[in-house]
Amino acid sequence: MAKNWLVGGLKWGGLEGCAGGVIRHLGGLTMPHALLLKFPGTNCDSETARALEAAGFEAEVLPIALLEPAALDRAKLVVMSGGFSYGDYVMSGRIAQLMTRQKVGERLKEFVANGGYVLGICNGFQILTQLDLLPRGSLIHNKSGRFTCRWEPLKKNSSTSPYLKQLPDNFELPIAHAEGRFVGEPGDAEKYVKDGHAAVLYGRDVNGSEAHIAGLQDDTGRVFGLMPHPERFLFKSHHYDRDWNGAEHGWGYYLFKGVAEAIAA
Repeated sequence: MAKNWLVGGLKWGGLEGCAGGVIRHLGGLTMPHALLLKFPGTNCDSETARALEAAGFEAEVLPIALLEPAALDRAKLVVMSGGFSYGDYVMSGRIAQLMTRQKVGERLKEFVANGGYVLGICNGFQILTQLDLLPRGSLIHNKSGRFTCRWEPLKKNSSTSPYLKQLPDNFELPIAHAEGRFVGEPGDAEKYVKDGHAAVLYGRDVNGSEAHIAGLQDDTGRVFGLMPHPERFLFKSHHYDRDWNGAEHGWGYYLFKGVAEAIAA
């Protein structure tokens, strides 16, 4: 039974009566439930929800003010999308991280321990690093001191990530961030590249990130954060080259599709 969340005049779709890590069956198709958390200042939730649905998820966009621990019970995937949560005041993702902890405490870690998946895109990646769900490190201001918005070549650095399994070794996605430079303790970045925790690398020096790190995964591979925006390259028509014919869909589609199939397996 569907219901809508009415906040600030906008309706957010939800599900009622579907606890227990839901995979709904509609017309013979399994649809894992994705819970997309929306903070004040999040601005990529609609595109991300569309991408999730295109890949086979049932997407629920839930404002953080309405988040309760029980909401995690009906999810298979929790997503934090891009934007400028709380205006990036103090530092990017800081207030969103505090609000998430206030709302669900350690339940997000329990969700992962019980087999759940978590995806953070751009601002969501920044939030995940502060929730201690990814290897230690920080995302700080780009070395240029400027907001960077362009397409960038990327390299897959993990053969086991469910998010990347349908992507080729080399692909491209758009980026859009001012605080995307990864830094860690001495030697950490190189270690992450070697052991596969740095699942995605930039093809060149984009923002000063140590070891060109563009995305990280945890030990399980189920928690994944990246600065590039896969939801912005869902269809071939999203590409800047009208004649692009690298795949049937945009590369971002395959990221969402990969995790949807891993959950449904």
